[in-house]
Amino acid sequence: MTGDPPPGPRDRDGRPAERPPPGDQGPAAPAIGRGGRRRDQAVALGWLAAIWLLLWGDLSWDNLLGGILVGAAVLVFFPLPPVTFGGRLRPGALLVLAITFVGELVSASVHVAAIAVRPGYRPRGAIIAVPLRIRTDLNLALTAELISLVPGTLILEVDRDHGVLYVHVLDVRGPEDLTGSRERVLAVERRVVRAVGSPQEVRQLTVEPVDRRTSP
Repeated sequence: MTGDPPPGPRDRDGRPAERPPPGDQGPAAPAIGRGGRRRDQAVALGWLAAIWLLLWGDLSWDNLLGGILVGAAVLVFFPLPPVTFGGRLRPGALLVLAITFVGELVSASVHVAAIAVRPGYRPRGAIIAVPLRIRTDLNLALTAELISLVPGTLILEVDRDHGVLYVHVLDVRGPEDLTGSRERVLAVERRVVRAVGSPQEVRQLTVEPVDRRTSP
């Protein structure tokens, strides 16, 4: 019938659901084949077994078998969303990432120590939302981990659907500090993507970050 509404996703009221703008989809996630899925599960099982051995502190066949059984049970009953690696390793960019991270770690540690020993000084904190340009799970995880390891910054929440990191920053004195903190987070993302991202993701870095919280 010509009067019927066009097919498509609908909200709870039966109206056609709003679609996000075409330019805000981000890079497509790499397709995961059956072989790749099994490989990822095998790697995860190996890490879980290794953690089990470290917790027991004794390398034995019984502990190894127990770690494999516990790891298999975790993967079966508590499945996690797949995080696959679809990029490429770049040794030069990896070296830059490591050296820059160590430099920021030392600089931030000195800054936080100076705040701690300053008599009568009460630093102000703030929570900022930083939309990332690459919204893959791997980029979100790596960027969030590197940010949290640096003293003075802490990831409070990760909006996986919109690719937004909510970061608590220490010692905020004005709007310029907020802007600088956002730029540092985006700089970490840029170094991560250049080190392990795909060519498509590296090209995506040239796109200016957009606050996706206002997107439908």
